[in-house]
Formats: sequence, structure tokens, C-alpha cells
Amino acid sequence: MYSYYDVDQTAIFAVLSGFFMTIAIIGTIIGVLTIIAMWKIFTKAGKPGWASLIPIYNVVVLFQVVNLSPWLILLFIVPIVNIFAVFVLSIMLNLRLAKAFDKGTGFALGLIFLNTIFILILGLGDSKYVGITE
Repeated sequence: MYSYYDVDQTAIFAVLSGFFMTIAIIGTIIGVLTIIAMWKIFTKAGKPGWASLIPIYNVVVLFQVVNLSPWLILLFIVPIVNIFAVFVLSIMLNLRLAKAFDKGTGFALGLIFLNTIFILILGLGDSKYVGITE
């Protein structure tokens, strides 16, 4: 026979399982959409689209697309420095990505704060890659 506490724990477990499963499904959908958009961005930039599928290498290719040195990625493995490097390089990367597709500062802010949506706009929209000249 079940006691009151057994039923209560089962209900809590069921609710938490459903919540985490929903989060996992949403995360998977966002991840797949981002990979598709990055594939298109790489293709527009003249890079191999399949590079969006390979972790770490996709960041190297993205740095090449925005004309940043891929060696900067090594800052991510240096303790303490990596905390600041993630924020600084992320902002630099998104600003330069907007510039590489001839978009303005507002679009760059969209890339920083709503990344997946604006990556989809770049990849699946009619944006043209113009590159960055320095």
C-alpha cells in the first residue's frame, strides 16, 4: 500500500521529469537550428558548411570568417583569463560578424543578446558576405 508521502514524491518526480525533458527538447531544437544557420553562414563565406558540425573547429572557422586569429581560442583554456576572454571575444566576434555581412551596430547587439535568432537571420536570410578588410 502506498503512503501519502510515496504518492507525493512520485508526483514531484513526474513533474520534474517533464520539466527537464521539455528543457532538453527545446535545447536540442535551438542547437539544431543554430547548426543549420552556421552551415549556411560558412557556405556564404566560402568555408565548408560541414565545419559547423565539429566542436572547436567550428569556432576556428568562425574566427577565420570574421578575420580574427584562431590562436585567440587558446585564451579559453587559461584559468582566470578564460572568464574575461569569453565575454570579450564573444562581443568582438559578434560585432565583426555583423560587419562581415554589412550589418549595423543594432544587428550586432541582436547577435550578442539574441544570438540564435540573429544567426538564423544571417544564415537563412538574403544577407551577403562582404568580408572584413583591415
